Amino acid sequence: MKEAKEHLAKIQAIPESEYEEYIKKQRLEIVDYHLKNNLFYKNFIENASVENWEDIPILTKKDLQIPLQERLSKGFKIKDCYINKTSGSSGHPLIFAKDKYCHAMTWAEIINRFGWFGIDFNSSYQARFYGIPLDFIGNKKERIKDWLSRRFRFPIFDLSEAKLEAYFKIFQQKKFYYINGYTSSIVLFAKYLKSKNVVLTSVCPSLKYCVVTSEMLFEKDKILLEKWLEVPIINEYGAAELDLIAFTNPHDELIVNSETLFVEILDETNQPVSNGKTGKIVITSLYNKAQPFIRYEIGDIGILSEKSTFKTPVLEKLIGRTNDIAKLPSGKIVPGLTFYYVTKSVIEDDENVKEFIIEQHELTDFHVIYVSERELNSEEISKIKKALSNYLEGNLNLTFERVEVLNRNKRGKLKQFVSKLES
Repeated sequence: MKEAKEHLAKIQAIPESEYEEYIKKQRLEIVDYHLKNNLFYKNFIENASVENWEDIPILTKKDLQIPLQERLSKGFKIKDCYINKTSGSSGHPLIFAKDKYCHAMTWAEIINRFGWFGIDFNSSYQARFYGIPLDFIGNKKERIKDWLSRRFRFPIFDLSEAKLEAYFKIFQQKKFYYINGYTSSIVLFAKYLKSKNVVLTSVCPSLKYCVVTSEMLFEKDKILLEKWLEVPIINEYGAAELDLIAFTNPHDELIVNSETLFVEILDETNQPVSNGKTGKIVITSLYNKAQPFIRYEIGDIGILSEKSTFKTPVLEKLIGRTNDIAKLPSGKIVPGLTFYYVTKSVIEDDENVKEFIIEQHELTDFHVIYVSERELNSEEISKIKKALSNYLEGNLNLTFERVEVLNRNKRGKLKQFVSKLES
């Protein structure tokens, strides 16, 4: 971490006049590295030219859905890398690897950005609106990490009125410095505060900031949060397989990470659009040598501000990452990202399930639609049902449908969870 922090400081010290040169040099170095050391990427590129950056093919999650071992660069082993899974919120679950130095650079970036607001992970007390593993060992591990990291976790699997009232009472008792968690969960908590006509800082005056992540932050929700939490709202946009992508600065601008990533906005023909124009977000990880994320299409749509530069790109607008709310027979209300914890517990590295969505048709009825190499067997279906029962509640009716292709919206993006309940 010390080396990564020092490296980040050196990158940030590069003057604006030399920053374009730094980006171009670093992105070509990572391409050259993977062409020499990664058979998967060499085969992916085939005969495509790498002389011009715009000629390098776009990489998607679908391209990466082969066993992780077949994607690793020469000299890297799974046990020597940071391994994790993406949420699958775009419909493409993915197991990925980062080399340890790249992972350290990611954390150096995160620590730097939170530091803009005086948030110190070692001392600033965090109210954490996240999920948590429900198995005994996984749960205890997460609780220990929370204790070591000065975090108090508010699990988001049940956001019923009674649970939100219990959460409110905890805020009355503890001296939190900031909130961090899923946007939709914190918005629901703010709506609870509104229904009680109570501003959160009136009962928790130590609270200074709220950081929302993983889902879209709509302007109307930001206004709601600002009014009923009565603290500045910080928007964090990231992707587990990449890095922190953008983070709100003290001037309320969403600043793109240009130190460890190169972010492009492209049109439907994969050509760059002018700043101020809408396009799909494509990202290159400049330091991950374990596996390539080069011109990687993340599945979101965005706009870079016209005042963006190579050193300070500003994300003017982000479109995507919305999640519906699921309502259950017991009265529980859970965010769509709950299904991340379900899929994470059943998806293995054999990459059988390529894409999936879950639809709610009635309070008790959920329909799982998936694309796979083979049909889910009874054991796998039983495991999914058990996971849903553990994370949500029992007596839910699940049906499964295997299809060749999933229907996408006009932007080509999938929503992992879709509610078809009437309002």
